[in-house]
Amino acid sequence: MDLKPGDIVMLKSGGQAMTVAEANADSATCLWMGEDGDLFRETLPLAVLDSIAVEVGDDDDDEDEDVDLDDEQTKVA
Repeated sequence: MDLKPGDIVMLKSGGQAMTVAEANADSATCLWMGEDGDLFRETLPLAVLDSIAVEVGDDDDDEDEDVDLDDEQTKVA
């Protein structure tokens, strides 16, 4: 498996989606958020990971559909 930083992976046994922070030939350092908002970081062997596809697009369950993105960008900038 050829992973690079930013790829999304999951344990083959299931669990939460994780983001690859670093990767080499044998392992990947992954980051994920716990249920209480804690950030976790762990280096895992590639043999236990599956790369997953993340859909990018309009989510019907979005609660913030009425947010004006121009206003949000102004607030952040």
